[in-house]
Amino acid sequence: MPERDLHYLAELAAQLRVDSVRAAAAAGSGHPTSSMSAADLMAVLFACHLRYDFADPGNPANDHLIFSKGHASPLLYSLYKAAGAVDDEELLTFRKRGSRLEGHPTPRLPWVDVATGSLGQGLPVGVGVALAARLERLPYRVWVLCGDSELAEGSIWEAAEHAGDEGLANLTVIVDVNRLGQRGPTRHGWDTGAYARRFGAFGWHTIEIDGHDPGQIDFALSDACNTRRRPTVILAKTRKGEGVLEVENREGAHGKALKDPDKAVEELGGVRDLRVEVHRPDEAPAPFRFDDGALELPAYKTGDSVATRTAYGEALAALGAARGDVVALDGEVGDSTKTELFAEAFPERFFQMYIAEQQLVAAAVGLQVRGWKPYAATFAAFLTRAYDFVRMAGVSGASIRLVGSHAGVAIGEDGPSQMGLEDLAMMRPVHGSTVLYPCDANQAAALVAEMADLEGVSYLRTTRGATPVIYEPGERFPVGGSRVLRRSAEDRVTIVAAGVTVHEALAAADELAAADVPVGVIDLYSIKPVDAAALAEAATTTGNLITVEDHRLEGGLGDAVLEAVSELGPRVVQLGVSGLPASATPEEQLADARIDRRAIVAAVKRLL
Repeated sequence: MPERDLHYLAELAAQLRVDSVRAAAAAGSGHPTSSMSAADLMAVLFACHLRYDFADPGNPANDHLIFSKGHASPLLYSLYKAAGAVDDEELLTFRKRGSRLEGHPTPRLPWVDVATGSLGQGLPVGVGVALAARLERLPYRVWVLCGDSELAEGSIWEAAEHAGDEGLANLTVIVDVNRLGQRGPTRHGWDTGAYARRFGAFGWHTIEIDGHDPGQIDFALSDACNTRRRPTVILAKTRKGEGVLEVENREGAHGKALKDPDKAVEELGGVRDLRVEVHRPDEAPAPFRFDDGALELPAYKTGDSVATRTAYGEALAALGAARGDVVALDGEVGDSTKTELFAEAFPERFFQMYIAEQQLVAAAVGLQVRGWKPYAATFAAFLTRAYDFVRMAGVSGASIRLVGSHAGVAIGEDGPSQMGLEDLAMMRPVHGSTVLYPCDANQAAALVAEMADLEGVSYLRTTRGATPVIYEPGERFPVGGSRVLRRSAEDRVTIVAAGVTVHEALAAADELAAADVPVGVIDLYSIKPVDAAALAEAATTTGNLITVEDHRLEGGLGDAVLEAVSELGPRVVQLGVSGLPASATPEEQLADARIDRRAIVAAVKRLL
């Protein structure tokens, strides 16, 4: 290890504290004390170990720094100032309207990979970025700054186990153990040994240090870089609000600008204008990518019965053969989601995340940071566990593809614990999301391919049981579209359905036609964005709409239709799952939920 200028490192850390205080003072809010505790840690990282070209944030050889404790954003922005990426004028726009320097970091800044601030997320995402390095065969490192409070989050330990099991030696977590959380002391206080035992149990290399000693910090970071076959955690004992008597190691100062910032700046030695020359990465080869080929989606014969989950697995394998940037993740249910077909064909590009849905989604977010196209699948019901990660993926503008199988009461005898009945309502509000729900195998296969180039969070809902194939192979289903399956000038009602209820709607329409009650049927396979034009036409021509969905009434297909046509004033009747299902056959489940063909016929007759 080369000899370091410890005086310079201490001065740089003091500057970071001063600028954190100044930024929060200019905003009148923020988390300066949480920034001050980690200033020494980040000063040494930036000056001595980080490899990053701020002029070229897209350089594939750059290291990745993720502030899992995103509330310490004043420190991050002060680092950017010291590196010359932002100037002092911009630093003092912190938290102001229109500023890139938001209260918690987002990719509005080109040096930020993902939005953070919802605690417990940075490390799981960092695992995904570290996994990407293996695919790309590049030597970049992933650094994650965590706070000790967030180590109470279960997602941290999902990530710790996965990283340990994978031996991710390119991943280093720096934990700012400052003892104080938002409302008082953390669970383990300054007992760094308690955290070390936990990480050590998952196979991590653990280092306990004084987080205000630049020499110890430098040694620990060097040790992390030289550790092989396992990730490293540096547990740094620090003092919250370090350097300012008013707030140092005192409760009640969290999340507040200092009362007397001028005095604090003076106590810290005054304003400085030091620059840190962050080392640029060495020249590296282009990231490895797998070969592309021709896309040959599976083709299913009309009239056959095939589960859309099966079509997903077969289409994903076909897409993997066509596109070398596609990767797949699964939550230990690959035989049910049918992701196992991709795993068998492309084991290098398949990631088994086990039953850890938060890590499943977070790894997908981390992989897309590096330009991969991740498809992550589990039961629709189990994605609810990872919803905060999905929400934050939307904030990050992350392009990930989620697939929820076993949707609705149609799964049958397994009962309500396995039924995804809230997933459409969960996915629709996510910023920039796309929500798709195919009714047959050819449609499902086409939508799997469509998802590959979608921006943002996209969600595909698949069905457990086999459904009739009604579309020809090779038909296109653009996102935002729909299919009109029944229509005549005499229609008195239009039934709007998706997925399994499309087939119930068609059967109901045939029964009603035999009774001289003509009705239209729309397959609304794109739940978001919705085909507002087709719905508006149906609303104005028939004046009566019935929505039917294998989902809770709140927030799903019916509400999407209502939002599209409410200003036009049609009568809209919503059929959906309102009670608590129990074990029964799929046919009995649809009947009990009153979303089968008989219930649709009865609803049409009531409406007319």
